[in-house]
Amino acid sequence: MRVIKWALIGCGDIAQRRVAPALRDLKSCELVAVSRSRSDLAESFAHQFGAGRWYREWQELTTDREVDAVYIATPVHLHAEQTVAAAEAGKHVLCEKPMAMSVKECDEMIAACRANGVKLGIAYYRHFYPVIDRIKTVLQSGEIGQTVLVQINAFEWFNPQPDHSRYWLIKQELAGGGPMFDFGCHRIEALLNIFGPISKVASIVTKNVFDREVEDTATALFQFESGPCAVLSVTHAASEPRDTLEVFGTHGSIYVPVLNKGKMRIMTCDGEREESHPPAPNVHQPLIEDFVGAVLTDREPKVDGVAGRIIADIEEQIYAVAKPPNRPA
Repeated sequence: MRVIKWALIGCGDIAQRRVAPALRDLKSCELVAVSRSRSDLAESFAHQFGAGRWYREWQELTTDREVDAVYIATPVHLHAEQTVAAAEAGKHVLCEKPMAMSVKECDEMIAACRANGVKLGIAYYRHFYPVIDRIKTVLQSGEIGQTVLVQINAFEWFNPQPDHSRYWLIKQELAGGGPMFDFGCHRIEALLNIFGPISKVASIVTKNVFDREVEDTATALFQFESGPCAVLSVTHAASEPRDTLEVFGTHGSIYVPVLNKGKMRIMTCDGEREESHPPAPNVHQPLIEDFVGAVLTDREPKVDGVAGRIIADIEEQIYAVAKPPNRPA
């Protein structure tokens, strides 16, 4: 079996907890190089996960001839530049979400990968959640009738101090937006996966608690071409966390209390039942397995650059409609 040799740009929290372990543990993958601006931390990270080389400058890593594919796990404002450079060096690219700061940057990334004959995937790992597939199956069966309304709440208290490692997430020029941009995009991908294209967007984006460059709270309303409406609410300011997904139909409903755990309750005219469809222990592993399969069989990843661009376009519509301070329409 051919093994894909990987390099990792960015060695932060997600890379350490999920990405590097997956690249280390999958038989089809080998982590051969990493980069981080602090060379001492890059070296220790490389030793921890068995990579033979480490770089302080990510540009050096992209020219490493042994590397087949690059996983980009850096702040959003770097994604486009790093993807284009890796593609021009002949490397396949799996990039963290959000894909880029703008649709324009997404187009540049897609064009560079196509021009150089390499694959481009975006790390929307919830696409591979079994509970998402199960919801689609239940809806297709007609068990809860015609879908009328969908509601998603994603609440995560986040008010970092300037010395916090993730403080960049509230800096407009580094993060691109607040919770709607950072983790709202994950829920938009899930909605698109389940219900298909969105035809209309309305939104409210506000800084009603924290004094910061990006929003702390936002709500988006979607109309799907397939019929139903959806409400997506996200916040950094609510004390109680939420990760819910609710689907209301003409004959029943589906309730997922914690999307990241995969339990669901289905209510119909015939009664109520509970099911459990948990994600993989390492939620990045199915994502990386699919990307490797795409490289080895010369197909597109299930969540490719085009999918990432669609989500970026919806995000731009959300912010343009709301016109929040400090974020251009």
